[in-house]
Amino acid sequence: MSESEDWQIPAGMRPQADSLGFDIDRALAAIVGVRARIPEDAFTAATLGRERGGNGIVIEPGIVLTIGYLITEADQVWLTGIDGRAVAGTVIGYDQETGLGLVQALGRLDLPRLPIGDLANCAVGAPLVVAGHGGIARALRARVVAIEPFAGYWEYLLDAALFTGPAYPNWSGAAAIDREGRLVGVGSLHVERSGERGKAQEVNMFVPAELLTPILDDMKTLGRPSHAPRPWLGLFVVDHDGKLVVAGLAGRGPAHAAGIRTGDVILAIDGEAVTTLPSFYRSLWARGPAGVAIPLTISRDDRKRDVTVTSGDRNSFLKRPQMH
Repeated sequence: MSESEDWQIPAGMRPQADSLGFDIDRALAAIVGVRARIPEDAFTAATLGRERGGNGIVIEPGIVLTIGYLITEADQVWLTGIDGRAVAGTVIGYDQETGLGLVQALGRLDLPRLPIGDLANCAVGAPLVVAGHGGIARALRARVVAIEPFAGYWEYLLDAALFTGPAYPNWSGAAAIDREGRLVGVGSLHVERSGERGKAQEVNMFVPAELLTPILDDMKTLGRPSHAPRPWLGLFVVDHDGKLVVAGLAGRGPAHAAGIRTGDVILAIDGEAVTTLPSFYRSLWARGPAGVAIPLTISRDDRKRDVTVTSGDRNSFLKRPQMH
């Protein structure tokens, strides 16, 4: 959903200020609209689009936390406050492991900040406020549906992701706020998961905001965490009927260069069988830092093949943030 669309959460689904233990209006004022423009020749332009919009959260004066895919490779960013005033921003950095990104406002925002909370205080069933830019009319009364691992097909794994319901329509970079008025999650996805009695349930997946804390200083000074980057293959892999099937390839990525094809089935890494996305990623990342050779066993046309992929640093394929 475009951030500029005129929409509201139904009044009966909004949080009630008198039932909360914090100043809801002040908390919601810390949420800004985020618009980003991506160059035509950017690595992610074809997959994520050139015009991206969503939300961000002020966590320090002038510093906005958002979901990384909104701002990856952006050459222009605009931040819109609760009063409708927009200021330019610049990308500080993004972290491929967590999926979080930071933007620095280039003008005065004059907005409150939202402190970062802890998932340890969020039990399943606990109430939350899920909100994007736009104040109480765009705030949803929600609950914690689950805290569990999440594996994405784009070489992404969270050991503990936050799932909330009911689903929020403008989830990208939205804030999940706990009963103490603290930011516990940054909106990433709208997904379906199996609910009670196996019935499909539409929910949002949030990246835990606390994952930013240990890397915040690095992000502000280096644009990324200081530790060695994980090996990246440039594969889009799905779990289909118990098989890890290559559903796509990143153009110019390491796997594409090594001759991996869409439809190949990944069987093992260096002789170690992998049968789930988490096991595949953990085995891949255990081989060493980016640049390490990854010996894969694949199945193609019902025949086993051994292919060695020289892994890369995902960030090296992306346009770097322009530090101001």
